[in-house]
Amino acid sequence: MGADTGPRAAWPALSYARLGPTAETLRLWTQIVGKVAVARSPWLNHSWHLTLRVSARGLATRLIPAGPISLQLEFDFLDQALVVRCTDGGERRVALAPGTVAGFYAEAMDALVGLGAPTRIVARPNEVADPTPFAEDHQRRAYEPEVARDFWRALVQIERVFARFRTRFTGKTSPIHFFWGSADLAVTRFSGRRAPLHPGGIPNLPDAVTQEAYSHEVSSAGFWAGDPGTPEPSFYSYAYPTPAGFAEAAVAPAGARFDKALGEFILPYDRMRTAADPDDALLAFLQSSYDAAADLAGWDRAALEREEGPVGRPPRF
Repeated sequence: MGADTGPRAAWPALSYARLGPTAETLRLWTQIVGKVAVARSPWLNHSWHLTLRVSARGLATRLIPAGPISLQLEFDFLDQALVVRCTDGGERRVALAPGTVAGFYAEAMDALVGLGAPTRIVARPNEVADPTPFAEDHQRRAYEPEVARDFWRALVQIERVFARFRTRFTGKTSPIHFFWGSADLAVTRFSGRRAPLHPGGIPNLPDAVTQEAYSHEVSSAGFWAGDPGTPEPSFYSYAYPTPAGFAEAAVAPAGARFDKALGEFILPYDRMRTAADPDDALLAFLQSSYDAAADLAGWDRAALEREEGPVGRPPRF
């Protein structure tokens, strides 16, 4: 039998056993890079300034102000380097390879110094059980370039489908972006109403950050590589505040389930990838879980939604 050339061909196979060690290393490396944006940028609502975006070569920051110049840092998974560029033409590279977090942190900070933009960050990780400061983390970390490349290839496809889903909403919507604290690619819809104060309590994350992020009602969906408690790359969808009856809602496609421990719906990546049409399976999950959140919470759906955006022309109203 020949190679799959149908709808599934673009979606790389991912397993937690293969992806997990490299993804955990990337989680710590992306935190170092993301904290450069935190240190130099004014706070944007819901922390949108500090996230990374899927790029043509990997994951990149927005432009980050640095006095008279601006910076951009990009994980290039084709050349396997963290590339730090300045608007004055300067560039430095840090190799992506197995090693220690302390070594990567030192090289990244040296790159900024070499470009005339030394930056002091809060140099310890967030949202992890063991927040060892970056400079003191000498544990050797795994990193497989092919695994990192496949992870990015999956993010490219996910971003494409998330973008279609995003066009169906005319209310306030987040960018499609990578949150390095939890290492997930996410897109969030807002009802427009204020939410109850979030209780916080996320490990090694200031409650003020969480409370500002969840200042308004949301339906949020995303993808993450999994963790020891959920050892499979998965899509998720949740609502804040969680409306009554949400856990019992019917969500498509087959294989989607509500995880009581996480408090959100889960669709394993492999279930989506092996569907006859992965795009349709992912869109069904995104739409049906949003439908449940919006209906149960009484969102003004008529005012907030429209049909999926057409290609090449504006929609008709």
